[in-house]
Amino acid sequence: MCDFTISQSPSHRYASPKPELFAVSLALPDMDEVGKWPRSAAIFGASGGIGRAIAETLAARGCEIVHVGSRSGSAPEGAAFRPFTFDLTDENSIAETARSMKNAPPELVLVASGVLTLSDGTGPERTYKRLDPEKMAQVFAINTIGPAIIAKHMLAFMPRDRRFVFAALSARVGSISDNGLGGWHSYRASKAALNMLLRNFALETGRTHKQGVIVGLHPGTVDTQLSEPFQTNLPEGQLTTPDEAAAMLLDVMSGLDADDSGKVFDFAGKEVPA
Repeated sequence: MCDFTISQSPSHRYASPKPELFAVSLALPDMDEVGKWPRSAAIFGASGGIGRAIAETLAARGCEIVHVGSRSGSAPEGAAFRPFTFDLTDENSIAETARSMKNAPPELVLVASGVLTLSDGTGPERTYKRLDPEKMAQVFAINTIGPAIIAKHMLAFMPRDRRFVFAALSARVGSISDNGLGGWHSYRASKAALNMLLRNFALETGRTHKQGVIVGLHPGTVDTQLSEPFQTNLPEGQLTTPDEAAAMLLDVMSGLDADDSGKVFDFAGKEVPA
């Protein structure tokens, strides 16, 4: 969820209008609906820095219903929030949550959970000599398997006749072609695997859900508990606040369509190479 390579001059890809919107006047969006997406959302991992900030930003922008999930079931204060309890390592808790939203599936589903340093203090491996199968399994359970199981149960209820977005926080360090440093073996591999799964889900779902969007998101280096041990000596301006990251990621997601499904985008809307 961080890679310490934030660009200082974002392209704002999501701000560029698509040419087809101007082909005929009938293709223009209903101005009464502009700015209302999403009307409902579900955030898995809403107690973390980025997840909580996205939930609060959604509510501030007028999202009517924001389902906020965590292991504790805690939630920000506000009429829009609908707290739920789930555990990434407990499929039954995820399935039960998905069933509760079946009749009114959210327009946006975001998996904002992830781990870089384990609870016992074990950080990313800088050499293959430090690989530990149990530690690797824990990282994959949270960064890869958990989001995949959320997709398994939430995508089953997504509508076939209109747009939805399913997104998971990924990382640029999960890019194979962009890896020029090595190290961070379990974290890199878990995010690379997540990106592959998102691509697979996009291909499969795209056959029946023509307007669906399934993507990974690279938030940049955000001032959260996850990145805190690695913030020393960061260049000025490279660290963003959770609120800044939330606003940028929501703007990126707002501008995506079905042609973008299966890809990974950074906070500036630029595609991250596979």
